[in-house]
Amino acid sequence: MSVVDGVLAALADPTRRHLLDLLAEHGQATATTLAGGLPVSRQAIVKHLAVLDAAGLVESVKVGREVRYAVRAEALDTTARWMAALAADWDRRLAKIKRLAEALPEEQP
Repeated sequence: MSVVDGVLAALADPTRRHLLDLLAEHGQATATTLAGGLPVSRQAIVKHLAVLDAAGLVESVKVGREVRYAVRAEALDTTARWMAALAADWDRRLAKIKRLAEALPEEQP
């Protein structure tokens, strides 16, 4: 699975997207802290964080007995570059179709 595939699969879940938003807003947080703001259990948060970690979207750092999570931007940057390249390719294709359509002779009634 490519980096982009992993990121898109991880971001398909709204809870995981919300977790990334919370981490981006607060910098670092524990699973317990994150669970306090969501209607799911701490265990569910840990599972979601594991998926985000596997996709390279978060990193975990052990501080004493706590595990703190933070956003990692590299996988998001890779995905954003892929999406921009895909959009540019479609823009080129659509521009070519437009040029071809405009070059066709107009039909007479």
